[in-house]
Formats: sequence, C-alpha cells, structure tokens
Amino acid sequence: MDVIRHRFDALVVGGGGAGLRCALALAEAGRRVAVVSKVMPLRSHTVSAQGGITAALGNMEPDDWRWHMFDTVKGSDYLGDQDAIEFMCRQAAQAVIELEQMGLPFSRREDGRIYQRAFGAQSVRFGEGQAHRTCAAADRTGHALLHTLYQRNLRAGTRFFDEYFALDLLRSTQGEVTGIAALSIADAGRHEFHAAATVLATGGAGRVFRHSTNAHINTGDGPGMALRAGLPLQDMEFWQFHPTGLPGSGSLISEAVRGEGGYLLNAAGERFMLRYAPHAADLASRDVVARALAMEILAGRGCGSQGEYIHLRLDHLGEAVIRERLPGIRELAMRFANVDPVQAPVPVVPTAHYMMGGIPVNLHGQVLDRDPVPGLYAIGECACVSVHGANRLGGNSLLDLVIFGRAAGEHAARTIAVDAPLPPAQADWELLARLDRPGTGETVACLRDALQRLMQRHCGVFRDGVLLDEGVRELDALSQRAQQLVLTDRSRAFNVERIEALEFGNLLQVARATLFSARFRCESRGAHTREDYPQRDDTSWMVHSLYWLQDDRLGSKPVNLQPESMPGFVPQPRIY
Repeated sequence: MDVIRHRFDALVVGGGGAGLRCALALAEAGRRVAVVSKVMPLRSHTVSAQGGITAALGNMEPDDWRWHMFDTVKGSDYLGDQDAIEFMCRQAAQAVIELEQMGLPFSRREDGRIYQRAFGAQSVRFGEGQAHRTCAAADRTGHALLHTLYQRNLRAGTRFFDEYFALDLLRSTQGEVTGIAALSIADAGRHEFHAAATVLATGGAGRVFRHSTNAHINTGDGPGMALRAGLPLQDMEFWQFHPTGLPGSGSLISEAVRGEGGYLLNAAGERFMLRYAPHAADLASRDVVARALAMEILAGRGCGSQGEYIHLRLDHLGEAVIRERLPGIRELAMRFANVDPVQAPVPVVPTAHYMMGGIPVNLHGQVLDRDPVPGLYAIGECACVSVHGANRLGGNSLLDLVIFGRAAGEHAARTIAVDAPLPPAQADWELLARLDRPGTGETVACLRDALQRLMQRHCGVFRDGVLLDEGVRELDALSQRAQQLVLTDRSRAFNVERIEALEFGNLLQVARATLFSARFRCESRGAHTREDYPQRDDTSWMVHSLYWLQDDRLGSKPVNLQPESMPGFVPQPRIY
C-alpha cells in the first residue's frame, strides 16, 4: 500500500485540551500546524473534566498564587518540581482570564465575577483555612474548554486530521524527531506526517486498570511511542485513584460535589473522613480520601448488600443548587447508578483516574533524555513536568493543560524555522505486517481484560513487594500470550480490531513501566502506598523514578526543590 506524506511546520498528536492550546499558540504565531487525533477533538477525554480549573483569582476571598503553590507542593507529597509548580501557579490567573476572553462560559457570581468553588487540599495562608479557588463552568468545565479552544483553532487556520492512529515517531539517523507514522482508522491508509516540531498530547492510560474513570481511548499511545523510541518514562508508579467513581461503570463523580458541601458516609451513617483528616475532612487530598474509602470497605463498613461501596450524600444541598451547579453529576448518577442525588445518596468507590507520571519534559514541554530530544515535545497527561508529583490536586489538570500547552506552542513557534529542510526518516511498518498475519492465540478483548484485572489486583490503591513481584511474573506470561494474538474479524471492522490491538500493545508497555517503577520505589508517598514500606523516606526517595523499556532499566533523578523567585517549601509531614 502506498504511503501518503504530509508536511507541516509543527504537528500536534492529540486533540484534547493540551493539544488544542498548543496548536492555537502555533497557529496564532503564523506556523502551519496540524492536529492528528484518533477521535474528533470534541470527543477527547478533556470533555469529561467536570469540576473546574484552579487559579488564585481571589473572587470568593483574598487569595495568592503562593498559597496555591504551597497546596500543590504539599499535595504532591513534596515530589513535584517546585520550579515547574511555581511556573504553573504564577501564570494561572492570567491563563483563566485569557480563556474567559476567548469566550469560555464560566459560571458567575451575582456581581459578574467568575464563580470559584472549594476543592480538596486547597487552603489560604499556607494551610490555615479552606480556599475557594477552582473556576467552574457548572460541572462541565472541560466540555466548555474544548469547545472554546476548538473554535479558536478553526478561526486560526489549524488543520485537523481526525480519526488517525499514531503508530510511532519518525527519527533521523542523528536522533532528531521529524514526525510520526499514522494509520487512517477510516480506510487503513498509511500516512507519514513530517514536521520540524512534533508535540505529543495523547492523554493518559487509565484503561490499563479494570475500574477507571477514563475514556476507552486513553490507552497510553504517547508513552508507548516514547518507550519504543528508546526514551524513558518518569514516575510511573504514581496513579491517582479518585475516591468517588460510580461502581461498575467507573464514571466520575466530581470532587465538585464535596466542594459544594457533599460528604461521605459509611454503612453506620458515620462521616468517617473526620477520623482520617480531622481538619479538611471530605476535602482532604484525593489520595488520603481514596485510601480512607478503601479502608472503610475493607473493614466491613461499606454500604450495599455486599458492603462494596460508600455513600456520597448531597440531597441536603437542595434541588436548586444541584440543578444549577451539579447538573451533569445528577445526570450521571441517574443514568449509571439509578439514583437521583436530590433524593438519595450516590454509591461511590475509589477508581483509577489520573497518571501523574509520563514522558519527562522541561518547562517548555521539550522531551528529556538527559538533554532535550531535538524536535520532540510532550504536554498534558502523557507528560511529566512534574507539577503533580506523587498526587495531583483537583482542578490542576486543566490548568496543566493550558499552561504547558501554551508554553510548548510558544517555544516551538520561536525555535522552528518555517519550511526548514528535514533530515530523512523512514517509518517502520513491520508492526502492521505482523498483525496482518494469521494468529493462533487469544483475542484482543480477552488479553486486554486479563491485563486490566492483573493491574487492578497487583497495583491498586494498596501494594506490597510480593504482590508486585507476582504482577511482574504474570505480566511476562501475558506478554508471551500476546505474541500469538489473533484478529478474528476480516470484514470492514477489521481495521478497528487492529487499532485495538495496537492500543493493547501500548497498554502492555505502560503496565510494565508501572509495575517495575512501583517495585523500585520502596516507600509510601502520595498515591503510591506500599504496605511493606509504610513511611515516606525523604532520605532515600526524594527522587523521580525513570524507566526504559530496553532491559527494563530503572534509574532516578533528583526532585527540584528550588523555585525561581522564592525560597522552596521544605518537606514536612503531610497532615490534613
């Protein structure tokens, strides 16, 4: 089959919030930019972000970006790089005002200012009281963000290639990244996209777990491409389990519910978070709340006939508040849990939600392998800058997208030459040829289910060395089984099944990075809870982990504890 080649100044792989913000910065700088996405951009997973985007606007009470920075550093369990966190928090208010001026329809106070709600682990005066810092568009902020950025990109002339699956990076013999090889999902056509700057904005990999809030498209495509190109992943042991997902479907019940005054109850009707976090209670950091839910369920205090979930109560807020500020949450609860939260509590369980680790990058989004990799950027959830460290605070994910999406776009626009000649790079299509050969083994669906169950069992909220060792052995066996993967449908749906097989390959590599990194870090920090190493160990483990696919090599690099313009926050016991 012939290969169709495309040439642009810059290429963005992924049409979510980070990719669209980056593309807009490039297009407005006059660069010819293409967005290659495996779904139509308005179907990207950013659409599921409910609660809001965090910035110290001070619309509800006096606020300061330094307080936001303190909360983010503390929330990261001091593993976040403080120069990156300062960069993000300092620019947050400007970024939100910029989105407002683009037309993002934020909810409003009566005086016309942007409405801000309380979110977990947010404080004023460096931990003295609860902040109201998260700027909301009801409970559909991600949806509003995507529509706003997409429309601005259309006006700026960004070119969109929807429903193309990115296979691998194109690299010259000198190591420069010059684009990607991609497969058209519609007709199986082979395409090469060449550009002086390639930006990976492919999102997370939450579908590596059986119970996940993530869309089915979140399969770690960017991290998989980076690993196969010989690049490392950073901090892959840190996965956020959101405390409040719906049992079965995994649909997210936003932290906005607790920010508006909702609270958690066990089977005895006890507000148990007051035992685990006496000051912050239900608005403690997400890792703290998720562990508390898991422990209540394990202790036999869960709700339901099997004691398998916890109740989230919000009926006391009143129907008017729920209709105005939480309409999407009400719809989700009614559709997927058959519960109207106006009348009854919503069942919730901890659910895999967010990948804190990813492709290591600097403040400009340049991918790092000791030094920046020429021509390659990564932004959003597939990247690790690291502003989230060991645990992300709610509302900081959308902020991460717009701050570092814009930073990468502006840096690439400054540094790439328009229509610069590119060194030759050839795509390797052998992977597709291997899939097209007849198989004798199991189907993609069967193997994917086995992987998700393995990760849920061996690398969930609680971990230990024995579980992780068993997980690695089971993953080795599963990888061998995957070598004989069989594609069963030779009709028009065959290409879709082939895409699922390629996604499964990326999930396998993300799982491998996660298990090896979790086994490597012998401490408990943030979302990584080792029952055999229950304490945080700042002496030995104030480092970022690094994982390379070749020989399952592991390494580390120091955490940056020094911001640019102020003294750093010294690691302290993390109490809420």
